[in-house]
Amino acid sequence: MTFLMSLIFFSVLSLSLSYSQAAAHTPFLDGLLANGNFEEGPKASDLQKTVLIGRYSLPKWEISGVVEYVSGGPQPGGFYFAIPRGAHAARLGNEASISQVADLKVGSTYSLTFSATRTCAQDEVLRVSASGQSSDLPIQTLYSSDGGDTYAFAFKATSGSVKISFHNTGVQEDPTCGPLLDAIAIKEMRPLRYTKGYLVKNGGFEIGPHVFKNFSTGVLLLPKIHDIISPLPGWIVESLKPVKYIDSKHFRVPEGQAAIELTGGRETAISQIIRTIPKKFYTLSFTIGDAKNSCHGSMMVEAFAANETLKVKFESTGNGGFKSSSFKFQAISARTRLTFFSAFYHTKLNDYGHFCGPLLDDVKVLPVFP
Repeated sequence: MTFLMSLIFFSVLSLSLSYSQAAAHTPFLDGLLANGNFEEGPKASDLQKTVLIGRYSLPKWEISGVVEYVSGGPQPGGFYFAIPRGAHAARLGNEASISQVADLKVGSTYSLTFSATRTCAQDEVLRVSASGQSSDLPIQTLYSSDGGDTYAFAFKATSGSVKISFHNTGVQEDPTCGPLLDAIAIKEMRPLRYTKGYLVKNGGFEIGPHVFKNFSTGVLLLPKIHDIISPLPGWIVESLKPVKYIDSKHFRVPEGQAAIELTGGRETAISQIIRTIPKKFYTLSFTIGDAKNSCHGSMMVEAFAANETLKVKFESTGNGGFKSSSFKFQAISARTRLTFFSAFYHTKLNDYGHFCGPLLDDVKVLPVFP
């Protein structure tokens, strides 16, 4: 009996250790939501032409209003839907929405990455909401010509089950008109840590939102007026237009796996507030260039720190290239704001209707020792 009890005890202990070890190595959530690319289609009986019939007719999603399940290519009425990440997408009509409940960690920050493209009117607005936080996303401006506009939205989970919702707030004469959702992913944002000796957090932009692997034109990060919690930890997008998060798989990146593209000229600015010692001197260094995405022209990035400013010029042919710059500044308080923006507006070669701009990478601040 004693031997049997000992065997049971050690078996339970072994299982407990195995579970704790597995929990310790559980990867951070980073991938598509359930049927996030809409490739799992509805039953034929749940479709009336392209319109979904029934609240739960789209697998893994709950729908409300006129929601269409569409395929890429030419459409009735002369439309053409570009769906670069797969074969199918969801189109939200007047006041329509789709939602899904996800199991998340309470207190953790998450970022949604989603493809959203207007299909009819200029004034289409997409509202994305999760865990009591929401943002009305104006999608009038197109940043890519192939249906590749991708956005990020960050939120903090306030419960273990979070309802994620996408809602078309617009009302058009055609009730089916509205944003096209191509793919939706979610990523748990890892806590930031200082690198010893460096004062800038996430200066290489390595920690950011999910990037679609099969097709990416970059991820547009919303200004803080739309998204209070930044999907780029450590940084604030404090401008009227978004900045673009780009990855090394699809773009030319000077250092590491990611960088930022300043896509909206003076309407796009990114900043970070760092801790400094008043009257002490520091060196701010950074790299600018082009992402090898046909963005061309005479570029200029302006950098600000305390009372100092540096304007860095870069002549881009759109084929990839970069240069590094630095300057010294004296801190005037215990907190110093670093700010970067593009001085000019840029468009791509052979595609003058879509904005682009210089990239920014490898931002560092080091103290100057006597």
